[in-house]
Amino acid sequence: MLVTKKSSKTKRVESAKTLAEKVTRAKTLIFANYHGLTVNQIADLRSKIKNVGGELLVAKNTLLSRALSSTNYQLPTINLLTGPTAAIFAYEDEIAPIKETATLAKTLGVPKFKFGFFAKRFLEASDIENLARIPTRDVLESQVVGALSSPIYGVVSVLQA
Repeated sequence: MLVTKKSSKTKRVESAKTLAEKVTRAKTLIFANYHGLTVNQIADLRSKIKNVGGELLVAKNTLLSRALSSTNYQLPTINLLTGPTAAIFAYEDEIAPIKETATLAKTLGVPKFKFGFFAKRFLEASDIENLARIPTRDVLESQVVGALSSPIYGVVSVLQA
């Protein structure tokens, strides 16, 4: 049986295609500098992000920039993809993977957000940190229900009095 190896160019093309597919599928896309995290910490963060419907992927900056350009994401003229970069894809909940990453960053000081995209809109690191402060979807839904039901209870109590 003859086993053929794929050329490195073929592997890069396939990697770029799968990365571009992940970029198009993601609702939110965040890039962070993961330098300073141990392998175990990265694996722990990867599993936490996966549990909330996202994915953490470490790839070469050239592959990431090719995937972004092939999917019509508009990067600013400054090259922000430098140094060790982890891509965080949010497939289900747009904010939950950002919150998980921010929680780890709060305790360890890393990873540091570089930039990202929320519904194809460019976000700076400060914008991403603001998104991480938003309460979870369940908390927001309960606040809305509480705000809607509060006046009703007030009217009922006044009528009973």
